[in-house]
Order: sequence, then structure tokens, then C-alpha cells
Amino acid sequence: MKIGFIGTGNMSRSLGILWAERGHNVFWGSRDPNKAKSVAELAGHKTQGGTNDEAAEFGDVIFYSVRGIKPSVVLSSIDHLTGKVILDCNNRDIPEGFTYGPLMAESLAEKLAADIPKAHVVKAFNTMAQEVFELSPQPLTEHQVSVYICSDHPGAKQTAMVLAGEIGFNPVDCGPLRSARLLESLGDFIRFMIGGMNLGPYATISVKILPDALQQRLGGRQPSS
Repeated sequence: MKIGFIGTGNMSRSLGILWAERGHNVFWGSRDPNKAKSVAELAGHKTQGGTNDEAAEFGDVIFYSVRGIKPSVVLSSIDHLTGKVILDCNNRDIPEGFTYGPLMAESLAEKLAADIPKAHVVKAFNTMAQEVFELSPQPLTEHQVSVYICSDHPGAKQTAMVLAGEIGFNPVDCGPLRSARLLESLGDFIRFMIGGMNLGPYATISVKILPDALQQRLGGRQPSS
């Protein structure tokens, strides 16, 4: 699979290297092409680096890690993204003291989708720090580390789930893109636990399905409002 990265930050660099190790064709883009090329030199595996436009044209899947800036500003033309799977890992800025305001009325992923209506936006990889990727694929698989994924496009969502599984994560289908409001709030919470509660960058959240109880000794769930 051809994967283009718009941005060369920690998340893009880490995931790009992991997917390149698994045989995918990777191209990093940046406002500074030399920076993107230096990431490719670090990664090896015949990866490439250049401009954001080149990365957008290259990939069938695009990892978009530029927070708070629309593709229509970053790229010379959003037509580069038509019909492509766009992975959005972004969270909102952390306020002083982690004093977040009201729950968001619209997620960053939904705003991104509105700017590129002919692309297929997927929310994913926003609930963990970069350090977690250093553990890929083990012990991520052993600990069943979850990646929460939502999109309005079933095929795009499935692509994201396959890519997550390839590097050791347990992908969790979280429904339509509207669910990104919940996932971005979850991203706020995990960053609070990492930084505000000083649990460190290896703290993460996973969904585990427990076996059914063999008996309802507590009376079971009763109807309620």
C-alpha cells in the first residue's frame, strides 16, 4: 500500500517507519522538503521524502498530522486527496492545567472532512503517546492495546483497522465519524492521565471484553431509566 504522510512529527515518523518495516511504500511530506527527506533517510526501507503536495499525490492512504490547519491551506489543491483514505490523529491543544472547556460541538475530524468532502476521513491513533509505538508489535499484541477508529466510509474504516492490526494494535470500530467527538475527548483524558496525573507516556486505554458471569448472584441488571 502507498501511504503518504503530511507532516513529519512524532506520530507521522513513528507510524511511517512501522508501516515501512511491514512492506508498505511510504512518502513523508513537509513544508520543508529537506526535513521530510531526513526522516526518510532515518527510516530506510526505500522510503521517500519531499513536499506535502508530493506526499498527497503519492499515497492511496494519507496520514494527516497537521493540527489545526486545513488541507486547503497546506496543499496547493485538495483535489490531490479525492477518493483517498485520510487518517486523522489530531487532538485539540492542551489548555493550562488541563482545564478543558465544554464538550466539543464538532470534532477536529469532522472539520477536516468538511474541508475535503471528496476524501474519506477516518479518526484513529489519537489516544496514545508516541512512546507506545516503540513497543510495536510486541507487547502491544500481548496487552491488547486498542486503537479506536471511526468513519462514515466503511471501506476506509476497514483499511485503517487492517493497518492498525499489522503493527500489533487491537482495532476497535467506533462507528461513524461523529464518534470522533468522543474519541477526541478520550484523547484529552489520556493526555491528562499522562501529564496531569504523571502516569507517563506508556499509559493507554484498552477495551477488553470479559467472559459472561456464570451466575447473577448480585441480582443481575434490573430495568431503569
